[in-house]
This record gives sequence, structure tokens and C-alpha cells, in this order.
Amino acid sequence: MKRGTVNLPLHYGHAPSYLIKRMIKLSSAISTIIIEEKGSKEFFKRISDPLWFQALGCVLGFDWHSSGLTTVVTGVLKQSINSETHGISVSGGKGINAIKPKYEIPKLAENNHTLSTNQINNLVYASKMSAKIDNAAIQDGFSLYHHVIFFDNYGNWTIIQQGLSEKSKMARRYHWISDDLVDFIIEPHKGIIANERISSCLNMTSKNSEDNRKTCVDLIKEGSESIKSSINKINKTPSSENLDNWIYEPTSHHNCKIFLKDRQPIENYEMPQTLNWRTMDELYDITPTNYEDLISQKGVGPSLIRALSLISEIIYGNRASWKDPVKYNYAHGGKDGLPYPIARNTYDKSIKYLSEVISGSKIEKKERISSLKRLSTYSNILFNTTDYSYGDK
Repeated sequence: MKRGTVNLPLHYGHAPSYLIKRMIKLSSAISTIIIEEKGSKEFFKRISDPLWFQALGCVLGFDWHSSGLTTVVTGVLKQSINSETHGISVSGGKGINAIKPKYEIPKLAENNHTLSTNQINNLVYASKMSAKIDNAAIQDGFSLYHHVIFFDNYGNWTIIQQGLSEKSKMARRYHWISDDLVDFIIEPHKGIIANERISSCLNMTSKNSEDNRKTCVDLIKEGSESIKSSINKINKTPSSENLDNWIYEPTSHHNCKIFLKDRQPIENYEMPQTLNWRTMDELYDITPTNYEDLISQKGVGPSLIRALSLISEIIYGNRASWKDPVKYNYAHGGKDGLPYPIARNTYDKSIKYLSEVISGSKIEKKERISSLKRLSTYSNILFNTTDYSYGDK
């Protein structure tokens, strides 16, 4: 089998208006038949699957391997789906629109759905926490710039987010769904898709970070003076440098960074002095009950999360996970399919499902045939000319 490599490069500009109009019409037909026959939960299940979502973008006619697929497809769905016809509301988008859900969700819920105050609060919380987790608890070098939430008459939801790396000019997409979500901390994603795994990624959502998370909460309960004392222990070591240098070192390969812990003794480095001590004191007064409670508080961002995690590891010996949680990735592995086998079965199921939906949708025969051809072309690209693999936990 011939193999290649597929990336998710950042693409700029806008999709042409004629394409957007056609995509809206086609996405409406596809969404309608799924929701009418199997309900909104099934629709959420589908678009929360990174592979199915990617295939949908191809069917709609967008450049299937670019970062723009995420923003365009969610934007198109936002225009083609409405609460009156589908029982679903959509909020969010790219850039400034990404922060609108916390204001729009209550209004949309009140105007379009019969949701309780508790259900509305849960939706706002889900929007907030998913963004916090992907921007701060998972420190993979990708900053969020896109956030969209879909929710229905019953309070079910799915969230699609995308982050970008300024240095590598690549993107990765994060998928969430309310179904079977136990909490927002322990491996909560339905899927994370990217072109490659980061060699060193602080992952506070890993099951392996449990002891580290508990110590972080304990540190806050002890107060800022105790944290300062821990920092002083690190500062007293010789040859001190900024602790960020302990975590990362730039490499020439895609401008990624590598972990230095195995190459230099951790006691030779100091904690950054840019921590917000007022936030620390406010957290002490709040007394968070667990790590999710800690993360959810105002002012808790990447720097504070990283600092607490590193104190926990360096001083108390509770190591956090530094394994990238990406679940689906465009392979950079060997010819034998390592590190993961090609997701042939997963894609076959997605493509088969989409084919059936397209065949049963209310669109013109010409458009139906064209859509099926695009899906077939996409399948051939994946399985004949590229090495597309995934790692599912």
C-alpha cells in the first residue's frame, strides 16, 4: 500500500459564497434526516466523532485536510440547523464569537427550548469548562481560537473546539459530548484529532495525574505562604534558571519542544516568579473541594496550573502525565502502522453511515451522486495514498 503523510495546516481567507450556499443546503438535508429518524442525540454522537466530522466536511465539499474544515463546517451547521426544525441551538464560532456562548446560551435556551435553570447552568458550565481544560489543563502548545456548542431540548450537548500553534502553524481539534461524561477532568474527550503527537504535553486530565491533582488542591488549601516556601526550596538550589527551561526546549522539528527532565537534574531550576498571588489567596478562601472545583475558578489559567503541578512533582514527588492525550492523529509512524493501526474499520463505518444518509436525504439526484463521489474520493485518498492512523484509549 502506498503511504504518505497528511497534515492540518492553518489556512487563511474565506470559502467562496457559492460553496457555502451549497454546503448549507446539503448539510441541512443530511442533518434533518439524521435528527428526524434517530434524534438529536444521534446527531450529536456523529459530529462529536472526529473521523465522522472529517468525512462530513469532505461530503460538503470542503478541503478535507485543512484546519479550515472545522470553522467552515461548524459555521455552515450553525446556519443550516435551527431550533424550530431540528430542536437544536448552536452558539459560538471563531475568534470573538468563541466567547459568546456564556451570554447566548441563556437567551437561546429561554427563547427556543423549555430547559430548567439547572439545565441552562449546566450548559454554560460545560462551555466554560471545556475551554478551560483544552486551553489550560492540557498544555499542548495549541491556543484555542474556535469554540462551538450544540444543545437540544433536553439539555444534551456537544462541543467542538480548535486550537492553533503559532510556531508550527498547525491546528488540532477537540470534541466533547455530554453522553457518558462523568466529569470534566479525567479523560473527558470524545476525541482529539491532530497531525501528530506532541513529544511533551502536560496533561492534567490523565488518570496518571491523579496524585498530582490531589497535591495541587492540597497546596491551595495550605495557602500561599506554604507555596512560597516550596518555591524557595527550589530557588535555593545552585545554577538556578527559569523553570520553563526545565519543561521545554525548542527543536527544529516542526518547532516542537522536548521535555528535559531526563537530561538535566530538576533541582537545578527555579520556579517562575510571575504567579498571581492574589488569585492564590482567593482560592485559599474559597477552599476548592477537588481539582475540577479548582480549575473552574476565575483566574486559574495555564501558568497557575503548571506551577502547582510542578511543585507537586518536584517537592512532593507526585508526577503528572506528560503524554499527549490526542486520540486520532495523522500518522508519522513506521510502515508497519506504528504507533497505531490504520483506522480502516472506524472509517468504513462512518463512510457507510454517511452514504446511507445521503442516499435517503431530500436532495437532487445530481447533488446526491456528486456527494457520494466526494465521499468515495475521500475514502480512496485515505486508504490508498495516505497513512491515516489513530490511537484510541
